[in-house]
Amino acid sequence: METATKTVWVLDPTHSEVTFKVKHMMISNVKGEFKEVSANIDGEDFESSKITATINAASIFTNNDDRDNHLKSADFFDAEKYPTLSFEGIAFEKVDDDEYKLTGLLTIKDVIKEVTFDVEFGGIGKDPWGNEKAGFSLEGKINRKDWGLNWNAALEAGGVLVSEDVKIQAEVQFVKQAE
Repeated sequence: METATKTVWVLDPTHSEVTFKVKHMMISNVKGEFKEVSANIDGEDFESSKITATINAASIFTNNDDRDNHLKSADFFDAEKYPTLSFEGIAFEKVDDDEYKLTGLLTIKDVIKEVTFDVEFGGIGKDPWGNEKAGFSLEGKINRKDWGLNWNAALEAGGVLVSEDVKIQAEVQFVKQAE
């Protein structure tokens, strides 16, 4: 009797990044990233695979210690009380040749909301060491207030310091695990 093998793809953190942009003072974008991300794709066929990701909230990096510490505080992620953000895919649907829609449940501060991201599949290839890799580009937008990230400050001339919309972008590579 033959045993079924399970294909698992694991995020390659050295060739992946999860970044975000938020409009600041209503005039320009501030970019940040999460330095510690793990993710798995369980299944050979991406469209029917289980897709999960976990982000260490305290790994947020915006190139400014004061801002990073504020984002880790209870005003935003409350990283001490809620150390991780998570994503669980519920649908990965083909739109066009290499274009997909990834819908899933995003959890921030124990608040779970459905989100959909546009995904471009970059393909599968072998690196010089024989590892099989799959590449994806992902982008989408969320409203931070949907997850209780409500802090803001009014500007003297009108408007607010931090936009509610957060643009999310990821460039990720997954490595196929030995079966």
